Amino acid sequence: MVEVFTGRTLLNKDGDFVDPEEALRNKVVGIYFSAGWCPPCRDFTPILCDFYTELVEESEPPAQFEIVFVSSDKSSDDMVEYYHDMHGDWLALPWTDDYKHELKQRYTITAVPKLVIVKENGDVITDKGRKQIRDRGLSCFRSWLEAAEVFQNFKE
Repeated sequence: MVEVFTGRTLLNKDGDFVDPEEALRNKVVGIYFSAGWCPPCRDFTPILCDFYTELVEESEPPAQFEIVFVSSDKSSDDMVEYYHDMHGDWLALPWTDDYKHELKQRYTITAVPKLVIVKENGDVITDKGRKQIRDRGLSCFRSWLEAAEVFQNFKE
C-alpha cells in the first residue's frame, strides 16, 4: 500500500470512505494535485480521465493503477463540484484533511496541475506524469510499472 496515505481516509466519487490500504495495495499511484478554478487543470483532467478509463476500466485485467485527487480548490463545495463534474472514477483526499499541505510540501508542489507518480512506499517514479501522458499516452504506464518493480505481474 502506498505508505504516504497510511492512517488516512480517502473518498470515492459516491462520497463513501475508502481504506487506502485496501484500495492502493500493489498499485502504482498517481497523486493528482488540481483545482477547478485552474484552466490548465480543466484542460488536462479530461485527458487523465481517458487515460484512466482505458487503463483501469477497459483493460482486462484492470491495470494496477489508481489516482488520488488532492484538491487546491477554495472550498469543499468547489472541490466536490469539480470532482463530480470532471474527474474519473478515482479516489480523493477529503478537502477538509489538512494533510494535503504536507503532501504539497513533500512533493514540492508549487503550481497545479501536477501529477506525481509514486511507488508503493511513496517514492517518486516521476513528477512529470502530466507531460508523459500527453506525450506518450498509455505507453508511459509500462515504464512506471518497471520503475515500481511490480512489472513481473504484467509480463505476458
